[in-house]
Amino acid sequence: MTRSDVPGQRLISLSWLGTALFVASAAAATISLDYFGWPAVIISLGLFGIGIVTMLWAFAIAVERSRVDAIGVGGLFFGAGSAPKPVRWHLLGALTLQIITGFATASVRPFTAVAFGTLVPIFAIGMTGLWVARYGKFEPTDAPGAPDEVD
Repeated sequence: MTRSDVPGQRLISLSWLGTALFVASAAAATISLDYFGWPAVIISLGLFGIGIVTMLWAFAIAVERSRVDAIGVGGLFFGAGSAPKPVRWHLLGALTLQIITGFATASVRPFTAVAFGTLVPIFAIGMTGLWVARYGKFEPTDAPGAPDEVD
């Protein structure tokens, strides 16, 4: 799968851009809390807020798609069975790096502004959900084993 034939490349790139911004700000704040503490808080809370919005957006798209597609939470927010491996690698790789950075920096400087970084992984989950809601592949709801429609 080449970069040009992956749909939603912008969402993947934004996920890595947000991750890089977070890692840089968290590392800087861990090294020098006096100078970089507040910028790190603003970046962490901003990414958290964007993550909440993208999760709600993804959920709204998924609700609409659920009329014809069998969508599960694991498939929607983690790409399980619904996203190609290269896409999952990128989106879940960004999530993993955010989790590691958030908890590692908060462990070095507990009870400080750096601890807001533990909220950032919501950003990656939201970006994954939005990518999957828009471009993910799901089984149709009328597939064998799908729940019957109740009138």
